[in-house]
Amino acid sequence: MSATGIGRGIVLLAAVAAAAGAGYWYGTRHGGAAHAPATAAADPGKGERKVLYYRNPMGLPDTSPTPKKDSMGMDYIPVYEGEDVDAGGGVKLTTAKVQKLGVRSVAVERRVLDAVVRASGRVEVDERRLATITPKFEGYVEKLFVNATGQYVARGAPLFEAYSPELLATQREYAIAVQGLAQVEGGDEVTVAGMKRLADSALERLRNWDVTEEQIARLAAGGQPQRALAFRAPAGGIVLERRATQGMRFMPGEMLYQIADLSSVWVIADVFEQDIGRVRAGQAATLRFDAYPGQVFAGRVTYVYPTLKAETRTAQVRIELANPGGRIKPAMYAQVELPAAGRPVLAVPASAVIDSGMRRVVLIDQGEGRFEPREVKLGARGDEHVAVVEGVKEGERVVVAANFLIDAESNLKAALGGMTGGADVAGSKQVTHSAVGTLDDFDAGSGMLLITHEPVETLKWPRMTMEFTPANDAVARSAKPGAPISFDFVERKPGEWVVTRIEARK
Repeated sequence: MSATGIGRGIVLLAAVAAAAGAGYWYGTRHGGAAHAPATAAADPGKGERKVLYYRNPMGLPDTSPTPKKDSMGMDYIPVYEGEDVDAGGGVKLTTAKVQKLGVRSVAVERRVLDAVVRASGRVEVDERRLATITPKFEGYVEKLFVNATGQYVARGAPLFEAYSPELLATQREYAIAVQGLAQVEGGDEVTVAGMKRLADSALERLRNWDVTEEQIARLAAGGQPQRALAFRAPAGGIVLERRATQGMRFMPGEMLYQIADLSSVWVIADVFEQDIGRVRAGQAATLRFDAYPGQVFAGRVTYVYPTLKAETRTAQVRIELANPGGRIKPAMYAQVELPAAGRPVLAVPASAVIDSGMRRVVLIDQGEGRFEPREVKLGARGDEHVAVVEGVKEGERVVVAANFLIDAESNLKAALGGMTGGADVAGSKQVTHSAVGTLDDFDAGSGMLLITHEPVETLKWPRMTMEFTPANDAVARSAKPGAPISFDFVERKPGEWVVTRIEARK
């Protein structure tokens, strides 16, 4: 190698050494190593968020530390530090969002369920106040004193006179036996005993045929046998049925009259199977009749029938009701209410329960905007509250406003996603729309609300009448048909609009 080439090599080595020394000096001055640039590229910048974990896209309680797909091929959703969704499937809202949505919660407490069992009933005659007139001998109707159905008769009043050859012969036999007994008085014992047996036999037959003691006494006193015997009313009341006609022939056991005392009547109510456990004998009852609008009648449960109608799944309950003046007529229909108070139980408002049909869930308010969905087991239901057998503790707070009923568990997660402003199960945003209008009707059978609403700016809708689905029973009963309302609604799926809030407007 020439001197010139050697000189160039020395210069090149010196340049490389200088460059390496400069790099080392720069790295030590900035606290980094030689590989610092690669680390910086892998580290997120100051504006990026840290991924905590990945949650199930369908809202199931399943998380993963790394990206993955679920059984349907959907990507798990990343949850970043500071996001609203908790690892346990709960939700965290800001104070502003809680106020905007109108979230309201109440404490779980023990209370007596103010339940009222409602049933329909019909008026029937009190069976203990029903009398049937049936002769015990063969004969003919000679004369009618009561000849109209619905006529009132007093106790002991004559109904009709009957002629019977057998009855007339027995009267004569008794009269002769009594007279003969008087004539042989003091005679031999055999004759007296025989005559007495004859008189007693005739007397027994007359009594068995319902001949009154007054008539028997007249025969014994020497009176003449009566050709026709008067049948009298055994009880006072209304003639419900009359089969006796002038001159007709009747046979023993044939019903000629039926009389009912309507001063007290029965109402037989059909109580549904799920309510029968809250009804007992001696319980007070409130009744209303279409014939007397606005009037309330008081009765009392006297008997709960031991059988159930398989066709209607109802049991009959007998209610006794005073009926002065006979205003309440047999066969009238009645609306029955039975207050069913019991012992205190752990209960939550009915509006707090989200019922999917398979599961019942409440949202627990954990404070600071955190809400936890929790499955519960329910007990008896009242008008406004429902007993909770399992799932919550006394003192915990449950959300009673801004939650709504969807008919599947996945839709519950969609609701939670809508509360946090996140995506629902389909990956789209749920937007709450507000409007005013008039509640035209509520169809209890289909569960649909018919609402005439004013223009909706957020959807560019004109004024029109359309059907909405209520989120739950509490929403459906928030206003009466015909009332002006303000309401919120969301689109659960294309073309299905769910009302989540209704308030009556003045």
